[in-house]
Amino acid sequence: MTSSGQGSTESSANDSTWKASAESKSQAKKLRLYAVGLWALGIAIEIGAIFGLLLNKSILTEKASVNAKGELITDNAFPTWAFALLIALLVLDGIAVVVGSMLWKKANKLDPASEKEPFRFFIQNQLGAFIPIIAFLPIIVLIFLNKDMGKTQKGVAGAVGIVVALVAVVMGIDFNPASVEKYTAEKQAVIQLLGEDKVYWAGGGEVYHVCGTVSDLSDSTVESGTTADAVAANKPRLTLKLGSELRKCGRAVPNNLDAIVAAIRDVQQGKATEQVLPSPDWTGVENAPTGGDLDSLKDALDEVKDAA
Repeated sequence: MTSSGQGSTESSANDSTWKASAESKSQAKKLRLYAVGLWALGIAIEIGAIFGLLLNKSILTEKASVNAKGELITDNAFPTWAFALLIALLVLDGIAVVVGSMLWKKANKLDPASEKEPFRFFIQNQLGAFIPIIAFLPIIVLIFLNKDMGKTQKGVAGAVGIVVALVAVVMGIDFNPASVEKYTAEKQAVIQLLGEDKVYWAGGGEVYHVCGTVSDLSDSTVESGTTADAVAANKPRLTLKLGSELRKCGRAVPNNLDAIVAAIRDVQQGKATEQVLPSPDWTGVENAPTGGDLDSLKDALDEVKDAA
């Protein structure tokens, strides 16, 4: 009997948890492959610059100078064309790495990790900040250790490498990563307010709506589906204009809507990781939502509270 009850709890909880759609997973997989390819290209550019320029003695030219004794001597010199090419390759390296990081972060919005797996969650969301270290640190070190480059060449090339690397690191950091828990909180809010997991969106913007006739959607072709479908359409966030949208569609508005909106905002901004939002207060409110999705959600939330 105990085993059966536990299985029921897990089943209800799973039903209320947001899951990426097959379309989202497919898009995310492609974007991650593109990202890895661009990162590999960036590292390949670095390797080419190291072995083709910095460590390639055959490209060096001879530079004549007079020493302190007045004697004419010749030294190896790093040619101007190689220096210009090195700067160009550093910039190209940075572009490849940054674009790869942007695609990787976009994939994470479509198919996020769960905060319940801290190591995977951290690595998946911050991998774009570590790749630039691989793609730039070795070449920057070799620039400053190079004995054939002049001081000015070292200073300029080293500075360019450091700046581009820092930009790539910052661009690779996800300061507010998506998570299964964030999307679950928004899905639960939709079900609690509407009685079902059904939302609306259009071509522009990054939010989905609880009403399909709001002004934000008036000039566009409106689509509808589950919250997972909305994320697959690159709409990863629930609108915060819940009061006006519920009224626009003639739906009931809970007494504590402001508290619900504030909780959703905190979740979206990464200020809170609480998956269960405040339950709507329908006291004295007519036409409060009902439905199978809402009943399943209530059961799941009650089981979570009982387990705690």
